[in-house]
Amino acid sequence: MAMKVQRRIYLGIKEVSGPLVFVAGVKDVGYGEIAEVETSFGEVRRGRVLIIDEEIAAIQVFEGTSDFSTTKTRVRFTGQPLLIRVSEEMLGRVFDGTGRPLDGKPEVITGEERDINGAPINPVSRVYPENFIQTGISAIDGMNTLIRGQKLPLFSTSGLPHNRLAAQIVRQATIPGEESEFVIVFAAMGVKHDEAAYFEESFRETGALENVVMFLNLADDPSIERTITPRVALTVAEFLAFDLGKHVLVILTDMTNYCEALREVATARGDVPTRKGYPGYLYSDLASIYERTGRIKDSHGSITQIPIVTMPNNDITHPVPDLTGYITEGQIVLNPALDKEGIYPPIAVLPSLSRLMKDGIGEGFTREDHPNLSNQLYGSYARVQQIRNIASIIGEEELSDVDKKYLKFGEFFEQDFLNQGEVNRTIEETLGLGWKALGILPVEELGRLKREQIERYYKPRE
Repeated sequence: MAMKVQRRIYLGIKEVSGPLVFVAGVKDVGYGEIAEVETSFGEVRRGRVLIIDEEIAAIQVFEGTSDFSTTKTRVRFTGQPLLIRVSEEMLGRVFDGTGRPLDGKPEVITGEERDINGAPINPVSRVYPENFIQTGISAIDGMNTLIRGQKLPLFSTSGLPHNRLAAQIVRQATIPGEESEFVIVFAAMGVKHDEAAYFEESFRETGALENVVMFLNLADDPSIERTITPRVALTVAEFLAFDLGKHVLVILTDMTNYCEALREVATARGDVPTRKGYPGYLYSDLASIYERTGRIKDSHGSITQIPIVTMPNNDITHPVPDLTGYITEGQIVLNPALDKEGIYPPIAVLPSLSRLMKDGIGEGFTREDHPNLSNQLYGSYARVQQIRNIASIIGEEELSDVDKKYLKFGEFFEQDFLNQGEVNRTIEETLGLGWKALGILPVEELGRLKREQIERYYKPRE
């Protein structure tokens, strides 16, 4: 029979530095271990061991370090990593960033406890992502298709409707042709109260909340809590996908807020900063989140991930979007210029990319003409941008008749194909709109389409 180990209680702390407290004289304490820190007022706050240096432990306190007394604070190490209880009962529930209920309902009591850091997936057991996920948004489904098991980030900037788009994807995401249940794990980090209320109300009104597990770290919550919120959410997603066999879509917003919290911790612990003050391990830390995505053998379920990254000053070379792009399989980019024109969603299709799109579309997945149609739309819209630049110099009246038709195609593409509001389009409707846009162009300009596809779908428009 295993004996219960009595954990020591340490009275007094050596130092407080930002979100960290340092305890001297510790023994038998491990990295990542959870500690309970009791203030002089009797309030117990949780923390995680970040550094063990000889007999000094640095503890990252999730709820903040205000009102800590160096002489009266008590610290007890639990001997365990941070665990969360996972259960199917969590569907339809709202929790804070650490997994505690925010919806007035009791704690989850069924299920089992899991380490929030998860277990690495053996690469040999991974299954290559395939099969199309229908988001109902033409710019994604038609041009940058989301594939089951993919990690496809959304790059945005302040003031753009990325939260509205994320909520729409949650409401509309389906798996065409399958009866299997599709569930959402939604984790928000550093969001304002009105944004959190918008998400919850939006899901509740449409009935989507029943298939959503929400984790909300609000803007006035301790920023350090954000460093564990995505890992808590992904632990629940792994349970739903690989234990219960569900297809799970994970939305993480905003990963820039997560990285800011990570930088705060790195500064407090004295790590050597790299670009813009972020720690040198930012890449590996982000990879430990993004790579908890995919499909594995002998499991019907899957995890698909859409992290949302707001780019400071709309700079796509900023460390967070830059490193995210290296780890993930493409990106969906929102454009401020399209947003100013009233186009929603303002997705810039030319810098956007889905690297796995080719493996989940076409015959047997969407429709046989989808790959070539998408390529033709890309090529034609890229030509529109070139002609607009020329027209700004020489004037539109000096353009050739074909170039003028390209300008009409560009206007239709933006105002009718991209601009769809809250409409939920099927993939057939999206492809039909694509062919309608190409109908503006002469058939001689459609060099990326097969003859039989043109004969079947192309209808010239005046």
